[in-house]
Amino acid sequence: MKHLFIINPAAGKYDHTGEFANKINKICQAKGVTFEVLVSKAPGDCTKIAQAAAASGEEHHIYACGGDGTLNEVVNGVVGAENVAITHFPGGSGNDFIKLFSDPEAFKDLERLLDYETATFDLIRCQDNYYSINICSMGFDARIGTQVGTYKKLPLVTGSGAYALSAVANIVKGIHRHYVVELDEKRFDARQSLICISNGRWYGGGFNPTPDAEPDDGLLDVLLVKAVSRVTVLKIISKYKAGKYKDYPDLIKHFRCKRIAIHCDEDSEINLDGELLMAKDALFEIVPQSIRFFYPKGLTYNVNAE
Repeated sequence: MKHLFIINPAAGKYDHTGEFANKINKICQAKGVTFEVLVSKAPGDCTKIAQAAAASGEEHHIYACGGDGTLNEVVNGVVGAENVAITHFPGGSGNDFIKLFSDPEAFKDLERLLDYETATFDLIRCQDNYYSINICSMGFDARIGTQVGTYKKLPLVTGSGAYALSAVANIVKGIHRHYVVELDEKRFDARQSLICISNGRWYGGGFNPTPDAEPDDGLLDVLLVKAVSRVTVLKIISKYKAGKYKDYPDLIKHFRCKRIAIHCDEDSEINLDGELLMAKDALFEIVPQSIRFFYPKGLTYNVNAE
């Protein structure tokens, strides 16, 4: 089996390539494992590298070395490949997907990652050919999420701080819009502030809106936030961030479903694990048990196991 490390030098606040490479070489050589280190040169390269590894037919463990965007690119390169398992060797500012595990910091310890357990996770398929392992969103929230990268580059701004700055900027621009939303057999034709579609639990550098979501239960966890004023958004955003949507049952509705279709009046932003898509009609579907994910031995990720 080959261990393939895909480093994204654009992830995080600075280029981690040298830091990653030194650590990988030192530990993998000491462990006597077969490994390769490749560095992406442009957006989409991580997907192409992962696709090539999957197409080789050889058993691979692929390490997404970067942030959540790097992990997303690797996911999209290996969907359905039975010869590949992936993980996250974090170097981003958020590293949100792995926060569903009992000890996210363990992923920074390469020796622990080499002593692993493997699970098979669901994915969210969007627009037939894009995939998300974590969280997608539309509306006010998607406009925030896809602009976070602009603020992450500012000095002293953390992942959660960048999200907060983007939120304030988008509150000023306007919050709710008209959507027709179909969740399995349910249909809602109304103005909404945001629509959150989860397989994982954390995003935005510290937001945990769906704390009960499981990455392997074959269901999407969806939050619909009704049209609200700017004042109300400021009032409930901390509750939303902490996953306390049940405190506002008249404003935030929670559903579990396998499919959600969203019609917009105009092309609108889709936040796909922090990556931006635009569409007037969006379709999200759960793809059960479609990617192998390995993690440090002894960690847990199911809500009831924590």
